[in-house]
Amino acid sequence: QVQLVESGGGLVQAGGSLRLSCAASGRTISSYAMGWFRQAPGKEREFVATINWSGDSTVYADSVKGRFTISRDNAKNTVYLQMNSLKPEDTAVYYCALRSGSSWSRNFYQYNYWGQGTQVTVSS
Repeated sequence: QVQLVESGGGLVQAGGSLRLSCAASGRTISSYAMGWFRQAPGKEREFVATINWSGDSTVYADSVKGRFTISRDNAKNTVYLQMNSLKPEDTAVYYCALRSGSSWSRNFYQYNYWGQGTQVTVSS
């Protein structure tokens, strides 16, 4: 069983930055793709970013491309999401997820384990 714990969320002004972390336990993540998703109130969960097992392939939602960066440190069993130039529309609960496969995916249903989420609030 895999446990994923997100941290680093909080309240930030528009234009600011946050770095989310996702620490995994119970299994090494080095063989698996990881992803970040988010869900705003009243909206469906949406894809944010994904990274393959080795970290040399990443994909982003158009809405965050150029502002967010996903990365991983397999030695620390941790995945990160660096968020810059934050906008009020980035406000959401952000979830980390592990996919039991080595290649990345944009589709939430292809992820097998999820964290509890961390709140990100961007004020205007």
